Amino acid sequence: MIQKAIDAGNNRIILNTNLKLGLPMENINKIAGPIIEAWAYEIFFDIKDDLDNSYQLVTVEPLPRLDKADILLQFKKAKSSVTANVDVKATAEDIENSGRSPNITSFSRIRSAYIEDPDFMFIILSLKHKVYSERNHVTKLIDGIMEIVKYNAYDLKFLSDTDISYNPALGTGQIQVKDIHYVEYEYRTAWEFCQLLDRKYLNSSRRSFDDWYREAVKHKWIKI
Repeated sequence: MIQKAIDAGNNRIILNTNLKLGLPMENINKIAGPIIEAWAYEIFFDIKDDLDNSYQLVTVEPLPRLDKADILLQFKKAKSSVTANVDVKATAEDIENSGRSPNITSFSRIRSAYIEDPDFMFIILSLKHKVYSERNHVTKLIDGIMEIVKYNAYDLKFLSDTDISYNPALGTGQIQVKDIHYVEYEYRTAWEFCQLLDRKYLNSSRRSFDDWYREAVKHKWIKI
């Protein structure tokens, strides 16, 4: 769906301003995330509105700000459906380290999701963009253009052990991807993924088994 939008040229976001010199381009990437997330939502929403769309996409919902992901997609599959939670990550093509070790979601939140539903699907949608300016010949001002040029999509559960890292900062800690542009896949079950998350958590110098046990009791991962 994203590639089709890029191929069709529906990949440019125009940022109008009354600033005569245009937007401050050296800082524009700081606001790219929510803008590109909104673009992705509109792409999915327009496809869903076509009742005969070939992807059988039937539901598109924005998720609350502090939810696990940004967008919920639901696809019709025979007599059932498949639900995907999509986390949109914007990365800049012209910034060398963009996409390195982004925070994906909290340890406790994502582990709980797989306990509640072993078929939980968490998709990381990485959208690479470039930003440039163009003079608007009608308004005589400078338009900022944010153009999505590439994308990658990954199922978090299947990322390789070496691609997933754990940052103990912020609450129960954040699951990170070392480099969102270059990852490898390893097939695993939901239980095997929970075990991987536990290893990452316990291998941190700032976490102990007592910390893990407290989270396990709080979120009902274990029965006591």
